[in-house]
Amino acid sequence: MDKTLVIGSTGNLGREVVDGLVAAGAAPRALSRRQGVPDEGAERVPGGVEGVVGDLRDPAMLEAALTGVRSVFLVWPFLTTEHAPAVLDAIGRHARRVVYVSSSGVDRTAGRQTDPIRQLHADMEELIEKSEVEWTVLRADTFASNARGWAAQIRAGDVVRGPDSAATAVIDERDIAAVAVRALTEDGHGGATYVLTGPHVLSRTEQVRAIGDAVGRPLRFEAVPPDVARERMLADGRPPALVDALLAGAEARQASELITTTVEDITGAPARTFARWAADRVDVFR
Repeated sequence: MDKTLVIGSTGNLGREVVDGLVAAGAAPRALSRRQGVPDEGAERVPGGVEGVVGDLRDPAMLEAALTGVRSVFLVWPFLTTEHAPAVLDAIGRHARRVVYVSSSGVDRTAGRQTDPIRQLHADMEELIEKSEVEWTVLRADTFASNARGWAAQIRAGDVVRGPDSAATAVIDERDIAAVAVRALTEDGHGGATYVLTGPHVLSRTEQVRAIGDAVGRPLRFEAVPPDVARERMLADGRPPALVDALLAGAEARQASELITTTVEDITGAPARTFARWAADRVDVFR
């Protein structure tokens, strides 16, 4: 059976893609940088799924992982496209199609994007479109799974403090994965750019309130100045370049009322609400 290589298989979205491929009767191959036992800090893949080791910074390592692969699910974990051309060349030598997860905020008609992360996605889209492989781009709105970053604060108290950002139609990562599985396993999605959103536009205040409803106690969001947020994010061990990019993205994001029906159009099921996501993730916050 032709394999589907899932790059980013141990992340919140990647795990859902792996599970979705298994449910669809496909044969996922889960790529991770290292594998082993959890107490050594190594990454693991679901039981019964083939796991392979590879590093996007060393495209030569991908050759074995790509052998026998027909489709590739790609998330790009870096803030530059430095290694992307070589990775895409390697994919093109083996696979027929690639599905790339981008941002709903990308505007390819603009000379420059509004922040570093959107610029990265725009640059990646351009490289992928110029590659030799059939492509599908999933421009996803804010991931619901980003709220996992508030878990420690919620377990410790009733206030979530962080940088504020404009409201968006937050999307459940399971819905992104469901569309990705269709694009990876079905014909007819080549050359398509799909904008994926949740069903409701939500502020961070509303997201925190929904998590409070799910865990059964009132929670509130308290915005903090960017310099305070930066200090806390650095203290958590995040790289300075990533912190600066995240804060720039939060500050540059404009209020948006954009809601699409793309999830339902492709999968036949409406996009899940954030309230449902929170209810299904209660254990994360307790």
